[in-house]
Amino acid sequence: MNFLIFASFPIICLIFSYALHNANRKEQDIDREFWDREQRANFTRKKPLDNLNYITIPEELLTMNPDITNEEIAGCLKDLNDLSSSKIVNLTGYTNTDLKLEYGTANITILSDYDFHYTKLVTLLQKLAELLHDSLEDELAIKVLEFSISTGTDVSKSYYLLAELYQQMNTPEKIKYLIAQAQNINSLMKDIIVENLQAAYRSAC
Repeated sequence: MNFLIFASFPIICLIFSYALHNANRKEQDIDREFWDREQRANFTRKKPLDNLNYITIPEELLTMNPDITNEEIAGCLKDLNDLSSSKIVNLTGYTNTDLKLEYGTANITILSDYDFHYTKLVTLLQKLAELLHDSLEDELAIKVLEFSISTGTDVSKSYYLLAELYQQMNTPEKIKYLIAQAQNINSLMKDIIVENLQAAYRSAC
């Protein structure tokens, strides 16, 4: 028995060494590919931004007038109106390298601004929806959330709250729409959001 263990030890070492070599090689290949893309991105010429999917905040949200309006809701609506004059683009899931390759290095700052505006938008919409829900303004909360989700947000709370509101409104079949929307999210959050919505749909039906 001891002889077998002793004899097999060099084989185990060889297997481990081979696996480690492969892992190191793959890591080097990934690093090389990344830096190759980054170098190409840094030399990509500036391109027009006309084909971006710019987001316009609907007028019905900007002019919303809830029956019960507190200071927080009023503040959200003011911030939403202020944000409406900014250019907003959902760039979730895209790295700076991706953006430079697509639109040129010279555009990276302005694209970052567009994406920052988007992050601010979906965060603001989620907060507003929660405040409206707390004030029993569920129909308005639904409108806010439906717009947010139409933009491709990956804010999981927006999907879950809207699914909850659909159930409360006796329209659980609309959760299927949410699942379809979530399946198009360009984010690592996609799978977990879809899984939770599917569970919500099964329990509601």
